Amino acid sequence: MTLLTVEHYNDSIVIVRLNRPDSKNALNRALLNELQEALDKLSTRVLIITGNGNVFCAGADLKERHGMTPEEANETSLNIGSKIKLLEDLPFVTIAAMNGGAYGGGLELALACDFRMAVPSAKIGLTEASLGIIPGAGGTQRLTRLIGPAKAKQLIFTAEPISAEEALKLGIIEEVAADVLSAAIQLALRMAKNAPLALKAAKQAINKALDLSIDEGLIYERECYDIVLNSEDRIEGLQAFKEKRQPNYKGK
Repeated sequence: MTLLTVEHYNDSIVIVRLNRPDSKNALNRALLNELQEALDKLSTRVLIITGNGNVFCAGADLKERHGMTPEEANETSLNIGSKIKLLEDLPFVTIAAMNGGAYGGGLELALACDFRMAVPSAKIGLTEASLGIIPGAGGTQRLTRLIGPAKAKQLIFTAEPISAEEALKLGIIEEVAADVLSAAIQLALRMAKNAPLALKAAKQAINKALDLSIDEGLIYERECYDIVLNSEDRIEGLQAFKEKRQPNYKGK
């Protein structure tokens, strides 16, 4: 059984599903390898990542990790972190459609996406401290940047999962929806109609904003703007506006 499925919803949207429902979609080495293979091949405007079953992702596969030496455990943690960073660095829009709970590395996976949605029953949390470790795949960094240090410390220090509604209030997720995949697709459709080069450039500029001063950020924004300024898509956008029709963007 493949541990990951890839569905092309249309020419602009791809849905990737974690497919270890009997193991709560835990991240074992085989699944991580399939995830990298899939991400390396993808070219789209919007990627939606979700899970099969009633859990989005339980994080690292603790059954696989049991019995590992500290060196092997560290290597596995680094492997998870590298795959999550690969997801974060994708040049197109990414949405985590959390069909259920997201714990530890599962939440870290979602935090690497541009947007997060969850079903009302979902519980999410960085629960590593209860196992004697800390989030090691970017959780301390991404959650802090998302909701601030005090709230991030509360969630990480208590290691207690919170409800989808509380996550929504904190700003960890953007939407709670009973049919989370449908909600993610609707958001994806609203974004995918726009020029892919513009989406890529805007994502680059926004992601860089936290690392730069306002003056540096404005310079970087201009560099990103110059990329789309000379694109065929920009001309197509103006022509479509003039002709009162939908633009046909080519990503060029």
